[in-house]
Amino acid sequence: MRRPPPSPVVCMSHAILPKSLFSFLRKLKQNNDREWFAEHKHLYQQDVLGPAVELVARLEKPLARCAPMLHVVPKAHNGSIMRIYRDTRFSKNKDPYKTNVGISFRHQAGKDIHAPGIYLHLEPRECFIGAGSWRPDSTVLSSIRAAIDADPKAWKRARDNKAFRADYEFVGESLKTAPRDYPKDHPMIEDLRRKDFIAIAPLSEAELTGDGIVDLIVQRVKQARPLMRFLCDSIDVPY
Repeated sequence: MRRPPPSPVVCMSHAILPKSLFSFLRKLKQNNDREWFAEHKHLYQQDVLGPAVELVARLEKPLARCAPMLHVVPKAHNGSIMRIYRDTRFSKNKDPYKTNVGISFRHQAGKDIHAPGIYLHLEPRECFIGAGSWRPDSTVLSSIRAAIDADPKAWKRARDNKAFRADYEFVGESLKTAPRDYPKDHPMIEDLRRKDFIAIAPLSEAELTGDGIVDLIVQRVKQARPLMRFLCDSIDVPY
């Protein structure tokens, strides 16, 4: 008796973020009003918020190993995922909702987004992972500049690390002139003028909705370790 041919092997996808996440964000950009959002809130929870929480949950253990000082909190509210509701009180833009997903892994020593941390930005045609300090307060900024001035070689090793610069580039604003207490001809003046010490590595929608997203994010976090360590050392917190 002949045996029936074996059943075809079905490969189950391990993708965490669905393509519908970006579809929702595109539609939200076209319909950024409370009535539309209320009608489609179930899709936001199903296609955007739920998968984002799952991504953070999958990152919790691997990031605890490679970046243990970062808060990785997989909760829909008051966790690593930033609110979709915009604060319009002091803005000319009165759109009520953000058209991106922001995921912030903050340093345990920091109470806000200005401390060194990792940030994941999900937005149609503009996805990236960021590392460093965005708009640090004056005390932190002074400490970072002092660390660069005191040991420029250590800063250059962090800034120019080959693995780090393979995917990251520095972004942000700088002063138009030298900061107080530093001469205009200081050899590190371009870096001392920075108001943001943050670098970003671009990500594609295909990468984010693919099977290897957890491994890719962990790899990018590891690549940013030289920058994160220098910034944390400069303000005397562990990393």
